[in-house]
Amino acid sequence: MSLLSQNLAAGSFVVTAEVAPPKGIDLAPVLAVAEKLQGVTAVNVTDNQGANMRLCSLVLAGELRRRGIEPVLQLTCRDRNRVALQSDLLGAAALGIENLLLLSGDHSKFGDHPDARPVFDLDAVQLLEVAAGLNRGVDMAGKPLTGVPSFFPGAAVNPAAEPFELVLQKVRKKVDSGARFFQTQAVFSRSELERLATAVAPLGVPVLAGVLLVRSAKMARFLNANIPGMRVPDDVIARFDSAADPMLEGMAMARETVGWARELCQGVHLMTLGHEEKIPEIL
Repeated sequence: MSLLSQNLAAGSFVVTAEVAPPKGIDLAPVLAVAEKLQGVTAVNVTDNQGANMRLCSLVLAGELRRRGIEPVLQLTCRDRNRVALQSDLLGAAALGIENLLLLSGDHSKFGDHPDARPVFDLDAVQLLEVAAGLNRGVDMAGKPLTGVPSFFPGAAVNPAAEPFELVLQKVRKKVDSGARFFQTQAVFSRSELERLATAVAPLGVPVLAGVLLVRSAKMARFLNANIPGMRVPDDVIARFDSAADPMLEGMAMARETVGWARELCQGVHLMTLGHEEKIPEIL
């Protein structure tokens, strides 16, 4: 049983962070970052985030676990068909990786290989069902497994997406398909987080609020223009525009979001984008 699942079951306020595999084979810098993370239960390993090609997430997740750092393996449907997805999941289980964040993934056109043909043989809901089936000891074809994994699968949700009823329908489908926790996309509004937390509470599935360390108005505008599903509100950008020190303002906003999460959710997922040393101060 993973530490993440144990802590969530115990009602502890959980903190996860994330690291990205390198665009190359030198793991030393990212491993050094992961080993310095403080106050974090588990570390997400992103999977070709933003449809940008990087080293295999499974390799880095395995290296983290080997060093005693609990990983959350992210796996997207964009780059693999159902055979490859099941193969990678079994590979993760063989390495002792239990925590999963299963995603559909951003379209290839948004990444650094825009001409790549996306797969999307499955979507995130179907991939959750696959993980649940593997936990029962069978693959998608109904064939029995030799050795059964014990995955703790999670899913993503965007609290700011509209119409919210459609968001909630997808959340229910993901829970029905086996999602055991949710990590949200970046949250910038207490009211949106409260709406989501209230709606999800009857489902009994913990929610970790996404906290993104935005460092300037320029960065906020870049995110809005280039990251699918990302929307930094105008009032947040205005705070940066009027701030004497934008980095300090971004830190203050991140701390505010953690404060909301402590009241409304079961934890936070911190996205500090190269400023992992700021995590203790944010918390």
